Amino acid sequence: MIFLLLNLLVFAGLIAMLVYLQRRGFSLSARVFTALFSGFALGVILQVLYQSSPDIVPATLAWTNVLGSAYVSLLRMIVMPLILVSILAAVIKLNDLAGLGKISVSVIGILLFTTMIAALVGIVVSLLFGLSAEGLTQGARELAREQVLLERQSALGQLSFPDLLSSFLPQNIFFDLAGMRDTSIIAVLIFAVLLGIAGLQLTRDDESKGQAFRHFIEVTQGIVLKLVRLVIAFTPYGVLALMFNVAAASDAGDILDLLSFVLASYLAILIMFAIHAILLMLFRVRPLDYFKQVLPVLAFAFTSRSSAATIPLNVETQVNRLHNSPAVANFSASFGATIGQNGCAGIYPAMLAVMIAPGMGIDPSSISFIITLLAVVTISSLGVAGVGGGATFAALMVLPALGFPVVLVALLISIEPLIDMARTALNVNGSMTAGTITSRLLHPADEQKQSQTL
Repeated sequence: MIFLLLNLLVFAGLIAMLVYLQRRGFSLSARVFTALFSGFALGVILQVLYQSSPDIVPATLAWTNVLGSAYVSLLRMIVMPLILVSILAAVIKLNDLAGLGKISVSVIGILLFTTMIAALVGIVVSLLFGLSAEGLTQGARELAREQVLLERQSALGQLSFPDLLSSFLPQNIFFDLAGMRDTSIIAVLIFAVLLGIAGLQLTRDDESKGQAFRHFIEVTQGIVLKLVRLVIAFTPYGVLALMFNVAAASDAGDILDLLSFVLASYLAILIMFAIHAILLMLFRVRPLDYFKQVLPVLAFAFTSRSSAATIPLNVETQVNRLHNSPAVANFSASFGATIGQNGCAGIYPAMLAVMIAPGMGIDPSSISFIITLLAVVTISSLGVAGVGGGATFAALMVLPALGFPVVLVALLISIEPLIDMARTALNVNGSMTAGTITSRLLHPADEQKQSQTL
């Protein structure tokens, strides 16, 4: 009990330090990264100190997780209202519906293109490392998880691609606003677009009613954005708790067992970050300045492992720091949480397929296999849910489509959290890159603002 109280006092001291930094005027970026490194350091220290008393760390996490879980819950609370109101406001401000189509096509096109590139990077890195599924040992946890995955694969196997596309459409908007389906985010986005189009038609038919509707949406959006800023102000404290949990709960033995896969995954992710930087450079965006602006978003994505939960911070950063148009920012953040996730839907399933292919009698370096895999990965990325476990969902769609077993997904469960953190950060950066490029393409007037900021 004494050690538990001591641990909590140290954690409370870190919270007090973050409060002090805020009062001293330190930027959000500085406070977020202070929280990230402090949480990691404390987690590692506790693992070392309490090796002979393993029950103390879980008891400590039971209390500190309250803060991390509360912060993630608050972010998830505002995701659906933010998407609904922001997309609706963006649509009714467009005088030309063609502009809406251009934004959607550009954002989705860039997301799918970068996901295909990410899959290619995953293939090349896997071949360079000589990764293979042969020889991996199945433990009790993996066998138990394998059974669950096989059951889920059976359910997914009944879902055809047309059915998947149909699942994007809203059926019961209140059901989707509650996030009850994997595709709820896209369903709410589509509903908001349709409602916005109806608002535009109302304005053309009856200008007074249309103006009243616009005013109502503007006031609602203002309130939601104030709520978003209130929640985002707690980001450093949420990151502190989340990173502390990751560092204190990770099993170093599990990580070492599959170290090659971890290293290969991180190398592929870093290469994709570099490719994002090159794409930004092609549109006259300075990568170093860009990453300086988006680091707090990437830090939260890294610790939360949720693309969907990062949407509010993503939109806020795109609008206020990158000066992307609100319409583009909301579309790219919302679409990017479900469609074209570079890390979870691109790199991960491609690497698994390359590892399994030799055992299926297929040469993973053959051009025909690579082209087929790239096509399957790109199409499958349309339906990956933006929550923790999205990579597993993607793998369960890609591997059966190739006729491959899903056993390897279960075998990698031990190191999933470690890799998923970086994958999620890449997913979110992919959406912000798509938003920035789209804003440059469709809104040249914003380019000067971006240049002055970046």
